[in-house]
Amino acid sequence: MSQEELRRVEVLAGVRSHQLGVSDAARLMRVSYRQAKRLWKRYREEGAGGLKHRGAGRVSNRACRPKFRQQVLDLVREKYGGGVGERFGPTLAAEHLGVEDNLEVNAETLRLWMLQAGLWSRERKRRKHRRRRERKEHFGELVQMDGSFHRWLEERGPEGCLIDMADDATNETFAQLGEEETIWAVADTLRTWIEKYGVPLALYVDWKNLYKRPATPREQLRGEEPITQFGRMCAKLGIELIAASSPQAKGRIERIHGTHQDRLVKKLRRKGVVSHEAANVYLRKEYLPEHNRRFARAAAKREDYHRRAPRATELDGIFRLESERVISEDGVVRYANRYFQLCRQARARSKVRVCEGRHGSIAIEYRGQELRWEEIPAPLPPRVASERQGGSVPAVRRKWVPSADHPWREAARRGARQKVLRESLRQPPLARPCASP
Repeated sequence: MSQEELRRVEVLAGVRSHQLGVSDAARLMRVSYRQAKRLWKRYREEGAGGLKHRGAGRVSNRACRPKFRQQVLDLVREKYGGGVGERFGPTLAAEHLGVEDNLEVNAETLRLWMLQAGLWSRERKRRKHRRRRERKEHFGELVQMDGSFHRWLEERGPEGCLIDMADDATNETFAQLGEEETIWAVADTLRTWIEKYGVPLALYVDWKNLYKRPATPREQLRGEEPITQFGRMCAKLGIELIAASSPQAKGRIERIHGTHQDRLVKKLRRKGVVSHEAANVYLRKEYLPEHNRRFARAAAKREDYHRRAPRATELDGIFRLESERVISEDGVVRYANRYFQLCRQARARSKVRVCEGRHGSIAIEYRGQELRWEEIPAPLPPRVASERQGGSVPAVRRKWVPSADHPWREAARRGARQKVLRESLRQPPLARPCASP
């Protein structure tokens, strides 16, 4: 018996014991009074078994013939069966049975038949489990780099971004606190890492325009690989840039962010640090050495894959911003709203490379050689220059307005008259008053 039928037995037992009336039983069983009287009569005459559905245990009037069912299952087993990855599902098998074998069967009916015959299972196709990537085996083989925005100084100082670098094999960590995740912030952090450990083989970064950006349509047509200023610096150092498609892909550096956001914030509070400069001093002298002693681990293999760090002068030539500019006809190069007069060592309309150092130093190179230049003030607008030279000020050119009898205005007047005529034709005629007899 079903749960609903068992509940009816319980209610009608209350009617038999005179605890409930038939009208109360109808309300509890959620049936009409007449239906409750029928059920009460069957319960009195046949007992609890009389409440069982009359069709229980009998073959449905709409059931398919056993011969048809066996024919369908034989075809499914022969043509549409196989292993878990090869067999047809009930819906697809029902479609092919109707098209190829002229046997119409409902997909859900076929699903029940296949389940009972062992030709189908209720197991769903699950996505392949994403396993955690194994660590690299060597120190310096891969270094993860990311920025973490947080209230590092809480209410005592400004917000900041902690540029974090962590070796994938050992968890060896270095970090610097700055205002934003800018090109100079990440370049300074990478340079400090290189000066301390050497040049790593690869960096694991985000898909950001700061690190690595997607190609523009023009670059795609030309087959050019997009490169950022930071990417150019890494290319000169021989560092491979790998962009992660999700935060989970570089989960180790994300977990280190969480550790810093808990431990570092509290330690800075106890030290009373109120500025980024003081925080960086504390990071280098106390926090990072303690953090690495506690959380760093030995690499699987002892070989160090860091390469020798270049000299300071070489690093200065690498960690700088480079942009191409065109020399004007008078030998001037414009960069960042500044004007540089060249000493006539390159032809006009030639391309030069303008290099800006960390602290604003400027170098202009042409075919690998550095050019001599002199910064000049920005040229004045023609009107201001003429006033300062005492010359006549050029008259301001006024906007031309056509005269009143110009043919253009006649066309506008003609259009206005036609519009008034069309509106008058749409209005119904006024009713005339009737004459008095």
